[in-house]
Amino acid sequence: MRPLFHPALEDIRPEAILHALSDPVRAAIFARISGAGCVEACTNVAALGDRVIPKSSLSSHFKVLREAGLIRCERHGVEMRNHSRCAEVEARFPGLLSAIMGAYARAKSSEAVSE
Repeated sequence: MRPLFHPALEDIRPEAILHALSDPVRAAIFARISGAGCVEACTNVAALGDRVIPKSSLSSHFKVLREAGLIRCERHGVEMRNHSRCAEVEARFPGLLSAIMGAYARAKSSEAVSE
């Protein structure tokens, strides 16, 4: 098995974070992982609301989040466990993640109100 790539803290770039979180599905996955406060298995985040994400798409989303430096993934047998690197990213780019995720939360709440 190939080793998983995780960028060092000093190699994390804001443009990679912005790209990773530009997709609403990836932003929702990241919000779920970072909000869990514990390690999340890939299968635990496969269902977002009433939508189930196919395994192939889910793998691609996790790869983008991992290579942007937003999550750390570890293999445990056949399961992939993910945890947030929020504290590390926050130390490098203060306020960036909270601003992006706050914008998503506000947009989501305004969508709920308009429905």
